[in-house]
Amino acid sequence: MIPKIFEPNSELAEFVKCYWTLESAKEDTPLKNTIVPDGTMKLIFHYGDSYKHHPNSGESIILPKCFLIGQLTRPYVVEPLGITGSFVVRFHPNGFLPFSTIPIKEMENTAVSLDKLFGKDGEEIGEKILNANSTSERIKFIETFLLERLTDKQTIDYVVKSTIETILIANGHSSVNELSQQNKINRRQLTRKFSSVIGLSPKQLSKTVRIQATLKKLLSKEVASLTDLAYENEYFDQAHFIKDFKEFTGLTPKEFYGEDLKMSLIFDGKV
Repeated sequence: MIPKIFEPNSELAEFVKCYWTLESAKEDTPLKNTIVPDGTMKLIFHYGDSYKHHPNSGESIILPKCFLIGQLTRPYVVEPLGITGSFVVRFHPNGFLPFSTIPIKEMENTAVSLDKLFGKDGEEIGEKILNANSTSERIKFIETFLLERLTDKQTIDYVVKSTIETILIANGHSSVNELSQQNKINRRQLTRKFSSVIGLSPKQLSKTVRIQATLKKLLSKEVASLTDLAYENEYFDQAHFIKDFKEFTGLTPKEFYGEDLKMSLIFDGKV
């Protein structure tokens, strides 16, 4: 289950990070996948069979064939119900705002159907993408759809954009005070901007970026010890590392690493 990655049109590159597809037969797909928060929102089109979501509490639900997944702050467990065929539009952390018809913060940890987001137009683009004959055709359909809605690039908040870039370069190691001072903005103002533009606070995005960097290192198997990994990624101590790791993956580092990295975690290594 290795995704194929595709670059967006230059007109959309400031908003869309990439497109990717994932295909596999039922027997080649893990029973469950844990989607680890990565600081981005995604439009997901299941042109294969449907997926089921298993929340921490309550009954499992069948996900729509076409939906937006809001910002995740905890692991999101899904189960393929048959053959996997998925086309995903992955936005930059601040990239979905110009297209959203619902406040970003309200979609946190939620799958929102396209008809709820875009009405009849959402249903139509969903049908087009599900019935397309190729990835290139799917990309053409979704880019036309997004460009028609990209009427005002003034929605870009350059303070937020600059702060995101700082967080990424530092692998999430900058404090909120450092971020606010660098951008000459009050800490509370910066947090409010992040909440409305991204759906996460600067602290939440930093924690997300750091755990992604940690997972990338862990999966590379270039780790002498979990203690070294914790200090290399600037966690205060082992307890802090374990707490954050479990918050985002649902497992302790030892549980994850001890199973020979067998668990299927859908993530991209870095926002």
